[in-house]
Amino acid sequence: MSSGTNDTIAAISTPPGEGGVGIVRLSGPDAFPIAATVFVSCHGADLPNAKRQRMFHGHVVDGAGRPLDEVLLHRMPGPHSYTAEDVVEINTHGGTVPLRAVLDAVLRCGARLAKPGEFTRRAFENGRIDLAQAEAVIDLVRARTDAALRAANAVAGGALSREMHTLRERLANALARVEAAVDFPEDDLPELVDDALFEGLRAAHQQMTRLLDSARAGRLYREGAAVAIVGRPNVGKSSLFNALLRDTRAIVSPLPGTTRDRIEEDASIGGVPLRLVDTAGMRSTEDLIEQAGVDLARAALREADAVLFVVDASAPMTDEDLLLAAELRCATVPVIVARNKADIAGSTPLPEPEGFSEACLVSAVTGAGLEALETALARSLLGQANVAETPMISRMHQADSLRRAAECVDRAVNNRNASPELLAFELREALATLGEITGETTPEDLLDIIFGQFCIGK
Repeated sequence: MSSGTNDTIAAISTPPGEGGVGIVRLSGPDAFPIAATVFVSCHGADLPNAKRQRMFHGHVVDGAGRPLDEVLLHRMPGPHSYTAEDVVEINTHGGTVPLRAVLDAVLRCGARLAKPGEFTRRAFENGRIDLAQAEAVIDLVRARTDAALRAANAVAGGALSREMHTLRERLANALARVEAAVDFPEDDLPELVDDALFEGLRAAHQQMTRLLDSARAGRLYREGAAVAIVGRPNVGKSSLFNALLRDTRAIVSPLPGTTRDRIEEDASIGGVPLRLVDTAGMRSTEDLIEQAGVDLARAALREADAVLFVVDASAPMTDEDLLLAAELRCATVPVIVARNKADIAGSTPLPEPEGFSEACLVSAVTGAGLEALETALARSLLGQANVAETPMISRMHQADSLRRAAECVDRAVNNRNASPELLAFELREALATLGEITGETTPEDLLDIIFGQFCIGK
């Protein structure tokens, strides 16, 4: 997508459907003249010649001067606007017909329909925000929890960009010293490639490693996680599923094998958007319908980001428990043992399955231990990530760029005796790779993909 700033774009910036207010947005050099052509002020205001941001009350009219809708028009001169261009936002009544009529009116007067993400791309290309901040915009729009919103706000506010600036400044200073050693090898200069230079590079590498450690948490806040609830029949998986949801979503019965299907529901635990998956009891069976449920349970296991392994704390471990425990010890995702039925387990619950890092005694009936279970699940997913303290990388391409930059710095640190030319090459590569995160060196085709994920109007 090539946005180009010689034309003026327009789009509806509010979701489809009915609402109190809808917004048609224009941006570009002719935003004010186009708006003035379709807008008639109720108070005789002169829209094109207003010198600052102002709100106007009036009507948008068609080509024959007939009113289409009563509106409020917000005029925002560049560069103090979302796109850093002249921007007009027309607040209409929030219905499909008035919004479409106003959009058609500005398109007839010379605006072009915006492409997905084109307003934000113009903000990026005009230097108002960098690429990391631009990508955070879509995370703000799609945030499903308060924690995800805070994480997106931190990046949109420049927290990640400041980290990248610090890293690039460190590497640029080191590169300047190495290149001076290359350009003036015979001059009477103090030693430039010294201990202090490599200490600075090690510090930069540690900073990169810390940011890379945030990638899993950043992805989970943005995309959410799938949590499979598994166990043998009649250990209370569906009861625990309902308890975590604070709602009755799955049928509960004292009869084993009640759940035959895979039941999914959205939840939020520790600020992470979750998709909880209740599964059929896992055991050997000749019942074809029950076996189909077991197959779905195994599929949920393969797709999960974490597993709640439910056992009955009031009864001895069965062969089915032990077989499933052995299977889950080989899992590549976190497995939390939920020792259910604490309300009937007595004062000395039976031993828990061994070989798992987290186990919680819980009662799906009374709610006892539920908060501790949720904390353990969040901890297993997020590690030590702290939204308030650590700017997070949340996208695969960001993590890949940071990893490649860290590898360049690591090679430079571990090849101290290499020629200054080789050190300079590694540092230049690291700088260029970090620039992919903030947009200085991002390929055009990747920009097209990134901004193509936005909705039209944003």
